[in-house]
Amino acid sequence: MAWEFFSIIGIMAFAISGAIVAMQEEYDIFGVYLLGIVTAFGGGAVRNLLIGVPVSALWEKEMLFQIALFSMTVLFLFPNGLLKHWYRWGNFFDAIGLSAFAIQGALFAVEYNLPISAAVVAAVLTGSGGGIIRDLLAGRKPTVLKHEIYAVWAALAGLLIGFEIVTKDLYLYLLFIVITVLRILSYMYKWRLPFKSLQGSQQ
Repeated sequence: MAWEFFSIIGIMAFAISGAIVAMQEEYDIFGVYLLGIVTAFGGGAVRNLLIGVPVSALWEKEMLFQIALFSMTVLFLFPNGLLKHWYRWGNFFDAIGLSAFAIQGALFAVEYNLPISAAVVAAVLTGSGGGIIRDLLAGRKPTVLKHEIYAVWAALAGLLIGFEIVTKDLYLYLLFIVITVLRILSYMYKWRLPFKSLQGSQQ
């Protein structure tokens, strides 16, 4: 039950997130669908490659593809006046997708009896891989590669699930809420990881 919930929520959230970015960049309808699909399924494809699962396994998720296409179609058909407000929610949907896919990725690794390190990697890649590909295709700097706190929350979910601290469905749902809220708070209050700039030293 938890697996299906996080798969559906993650697919919908990242598909909408990718579609919003595409419309912000004034892509045509093909670009909207392409960027949405890549955002929704790109992280899972990269994860499958690294943990030894055939990428072709994604094509067995026909229902999830239909959900992604339906979500983007509804968004595309929204009146422009309403879409202006939806643009402001891009980071909100991104946070939902990050949380849902991070948990789903960690559960994926645990199901295959992989070590804790694999659970963390699977959580980070599933939660942020699609967003990285989306930002690169849109000509933006990937959020996860900047000093903004993003993938850290996915890694936290992977650790908690990998160590089997969070196992029951109820606790997984609570973890989903906590990770989503933490990501939103880190964006709103501009929480940052330590970083070092070399721009001044180049002069």
